[in-house]
Amino acid sequence: MKTPFWWGGDGPLPRLLDPLGALYGAATTWRLSRGTPWKAPVPVVCVGNVTAGGAGKTPVCLDLLRRLPGVHGLLRGYGGDETGPLRVNPATHGYQQVGDESLLLAQAAPTWIARDRAAGAQAIVAAGARGIIMDDGLQNPSLHKDLSLLVVDGGFGFGNRRVIPAGPLREPLRRVWDRVSAVVIVGDDTAGVARRVPSGLPVLRAQVVPDVSALALRGQRVVAFAGIGRPEKFFVTLRRLGAEVVAIHPFADHYPYAPADVQPILDEAYQLGAIPVTTAKDSVRLPPDQRGQVNVLSIGLAWEDEAALTAVLSRAFASALPSW
Repeated sequence: MKTPFWWGGDGPLPRLLDPLGALYGAATTWRLSRGTPWKAPVPVVCVGNVTAGGAGKTPVCLDLLRRLPGVHGLLRGYGGDETGPLRVNPATHGYQQVGDESLLLAQAAPTWIARDRAAGAQAIVAAGARGIIMDDGLQNPSLHKDLSLLVVDGGFGFGNRRVIPAGPLREPLRRVWDRVSAVVIVGDDTAGVARRVPSGLPVLRAQVVPDVSALALRGQRVVAFAGIGRPEKFFVTLRRLGAEVVAIHPFADHYPYAPADVQPILDEAYQLGAIPVTTAKDSVRLPPDQRGQVNVLSIGLAWEDEAALTAVLSRAFASALPSW
């Protein structure tokens, strides 16, 4: 879905939808209160968010998986048909089976999908993992989290701070703070996220940084397209990189590209003397015959304070962290 325009501000429509938001929030609270979560014998770190749409969870998960050898990734496999538990094999699985995000995480570390997160964690433990990084699941009650990081996009923040469908929140903010160990602000905090975080709760800051190979796009004319939570973030990144963005094509998050979607973009790029460019997350959803014709902008994270990140992670991994 594309982000509704009213999620970014107040007005008659959000206020009209508030009763539905109250029902949605109540349903989330009820779901979280059900049952007893399974406690894994290895640390479980949840990288979640409280808003619908892209906040930057996947880059954070990739970063943690790369810095913590022996840790496995776990996610639902949104957009895929498989229910799991299933270990993702990028060589044989496509996004239709396991979702696009799992294919990216599997390039960094062993990654599993499971609709039942507890069952997925049990399979990961049986496989000998030293820990689990769970992409999303802050609102999932089936698995105990030793550490929960709330990821927030610094430019969007919490939107109008109303609950779906009146706003982007999955649950009221006041019910989130006691369940998270730290807040990760991705990008410049132009939305004032930090000032809404309760005192005493650590705030970690990180910037999305393009891979060194992206420097080749500097000064180049590009036609950019993306089907992520907030495509405009990708377009801004390209411009900041120094690329001349001559055309943009935003798609809905997790959009399943067909050849008929991509070919007009390739034709347009040829006519404009430009390079077609998309995100790594989008690239795994491109038709195989067209994938090689599109440049991919890969990104990573640069943490403002590595020591602060290590201090937060040590809450879950304790004395094992320095040895990694």
